[in-house]
Amino acid sequence: MIADPSAATLDRDPDHRDAPDYDAMRRAMVSSQLRTSAVNDPRVVAAMALIPRERFLPPAARPLAYRDTALPLGEARYLNVPIATGRLLTEAYLRPSDRVLLIGAATGYAAAVLAELVENVTAVEVAPALIDLARGALAGTPRVTLVEGRLPDGAPGTGPHDVMFVDGAVDALPPALADQLADDARVVSGLTDRGVTRLASGRLVAGHFGLQPFADVDCVALPGFSRPRGFSF
Repeated sequence: MIADPSAATLDRDPDHRDAPDYDAMRRAMVSSQLRTSAVNDPRVVAAMALIPRERFLPPAARPLAYRDTALPLGEARYLNVPIATGRLLTEAYLRPSDRVLLIGAATGYAAAVLAELVENVTAVEVAPALIDLARGALAGTPRVTLVEGRLPDGAPGTGPHDVMFVDGAVDALPPALADQLADDARVVSGLTDRGVTRLASGRLVAGHFGLQPFADVDCVALPGFSRPRGFSF
């Protein structure tokens, strides 16, 4: 029987032979990073198992897409650690009817995952180069609106949102963001305290953010959220 010449060509093609198996890497991320770290909402796990994280990285960084570290995007920004994003998604207790305000969209990965879980996502990003990457990566993704602007300003004129998802660590959440949320909105965010990052969750109560840390997890820093003098959570 004559061998298939196309198969032989593929076997000799070093680019094909060495191409990363992203599907296998994504499954490994789910089993070894998410399921072992209290990312236990089945909908969140399914969404993160579905969305190709490599699509939201510059080409040179794609082979690193599923490492449990922050990944450089340029503009002094990083794609958040999978565990951090997964834990925040889990603690947001997302509902299919939710309207979500995403702060720190970066290249659109968290927006794509959220779009699998909620009614709509308003995703805010400040870096023009990251916005361009996000537009390309999110092409064809329904229910996501990208807004370019300062992260602490959110998306004025939108909302009210049921959930605010901050995919990174901040020193403080400014009052302007509260104006874009519904009463009793759920809030999840990374917090920076004396150089240590923690994940926190809570609600908007009487116009104020009531957040409680729930895990000490590495989380990328977002620009523009300096802590006002005398501020404390």
